[in-house]
Amino acid sequence: MVMKGQKINDRYQIIRLIGEGGMANVYLAHDTILDRDVAVKILRGDLAGDEKFVKKFQREAISASSLNHPNIVELYDVGEDNGQYFIVMEYVDGKTLKSLVKKRGALTLPEVIDIMLQLTSAIAHAHDSYIIHRDIKPQNVLILDNGMVKITDFGIATALNNHELTETNSVMGSVHYLPPEQANGNGATVKSDIYSLGILMFELLTGKVPFKGDNAVEIAIKQMKTPIPSVRKYDEDIPQSVENVILRSCAKNPKNRYDSAREMHDDLKTVLSKDRQDEDKWVYSYPENELEETKKLSREELNKGLLDELENEEEVKNKRKKNGKDKKLNTGLMIAGSIFATLIVVFTAIFFLIPSITDKKEVKVPDVTKMTVEKAKKELEKVGLEITSKDIEQANEKIGKGKVIKTSPEKGRTVKKGTKIQLYVSTGTSKIEIEDYTGQNYYEIEAKLKALGLNVVKMTKEYSETDTSVKAGMIVGQDIDEGEKLEKGDSITLYVPEFYTEYPDFIGENYTISQVEAWATKYGVKLEKNYRETDDVEPNMILSQSRPAGTKVNTNVTLTVTVSKKPEKEETPSPSPTTSPTPTATNSPTTD
Repeated sequence: MVMKGQKINDRYQIIRLIGEGGMANVYLAHDTILDRDVAVKILRGDLAGDEKFVKKFQREAISASSLNHPNIVELYDVGEDNGQYFIVMEYVDGKTLKSLVKKRGALTLPEVIDIMLQLTSAIAHAHDSYIIHRDIKPQNVLILDNGMVKITDFGIATALNNHELTETNSVMGSVHYLPPEQANGNGATVKSDIYSLGILMFELLTGKVPFKGDNAVEIAIKQMKTPIPSVRKYDEDIPQSVENVILRSCAKNPKNRYDSAREMHDDLKTVLSKDRQDEDKWVYSYPENELEETKKLSREELNKGLLDELENEEEVKNKRKKNGKDKKLNTGLMIAGSIFATLIVVFTAIFFLIPSITDKKEVKVPDVTKMTVEKAKKELEKVGLEITSKDIEQANEKIGKGKVIKTSPEKGRTVKKGTKIQLYVSTGTSKIEIEDYTGQNYYEIEAKLKALGLNVVKMTKEYSETDTSVKAGMIVGQDIDEGEKLEKGDSITLYVPEFYTEYPDFIGENYTISQVEAWATKYGVKLEKNYRETDDVEPNMILSQSRPAGTKVNTNVTLTVTVSKKPEKEETPSPSPTTSPTPTATNSPTTD
């Protein structure tokens, strides 16, 4: 048991418990060396006793710590202290998406798209590093007050991918977000994470999980067999393009899902754009019943894998008995059975006897759309309904600012008098008029447009480094003209300069050969030198170059230059030794 004030690894001082789970408890702690608050996750004692698990867990947790993404909770440290195995993570002072949905119900469409863009970006980054999360659910996503989300539990989720429990076909993770192939006994892939992301998106849009049941096994079977419900039945204002994202990601057959989280991310970027307003409903290319046939798991096997989801005390104790952890199971089951029987009697009284005594008159929720808030409240109060203390504001192009868009429960529903009605009130148009941003600083405009709810795509245009008309970070173009209007969630592309180097004119007296060599080294160009004998120019002068001056420089290419050199002098042969010539006889006058 970890106590307040206790130091883990003689460094992390426990402050308080901040979370409990089936595998580990999470504590807020203070790093006494780096003087910062951290989150310390300590494995449960029953898992810490499995040496094989611990080794794989440590190895995979260290691997997960290499992930570096703004929407992923950073892992700082992994270790063991007196038999307690721990992971130290970035402490995020926020709430989980699950608690947010419980508090607010369905989130607004722009909020959901923003959250999903962050999550798909994070998961795509993890998949690029060959890490599958395997346990994506709103309980594992933290949201800060500024709207940034951070996904956690990468280390544990990935370690479980190699644990021997998985090797015996047990299904890990939360059953409400469980992919059909895992419920069917197969291993997880990147498409398994995509399925869980789609279920999470469904919950954010509707405030409800798509599949419910009396127990985890029943829900798992629905994950395998029951098509995903339509989110548009919950809210008819949700565009078909948005529902199509859920249909694709939540396909039973992995072949019908997105090929990657990045593809899902790219689809979400344009999901609210004008050109997708009249999009047709997504149709699957492959049969949905084409799941690979595998060994069908028995109820006991499936329960073993879904232990975190089974809140029934009897099944939990049954699991512990198999592990040799609880020798008093029979007594516990008897007690649980007695409690269960008592609860049945109590619930029967609550649902059948009490309503007959305290029955209230039922009324229909009146249609108050397009009314002012004051008038709508009066109409609702006339029929005996109450209004929630806080209205939910949403942008709406069709209904004017300050007027009611819809109610929850919706108009025409029969409810009891005294039911609280939630009003959704229009903030007016959400369209944003685009300006001419050329010449301005990219990072300032990016921050401004993102704050307005737009997606900003950064692209580059090539410019020579000698071009003084543009500067680094300056916007040199945009794909949306000045004066056009966009809605939240739409995308705008801004272009910034990317500078390139040109080949100089090396020929003549401009560069010495040593200067050419230094230039080639600087820009990653391979240099080859050919020498030509000539009397016309000084030696070591550049006579020609294989790549013309003014053309773009690319790395790892070869530049050949021809360099002058003096001709080598021909040696004059030395004369060979000769004998003196024999005098020639001549006719000369003689005397007698």
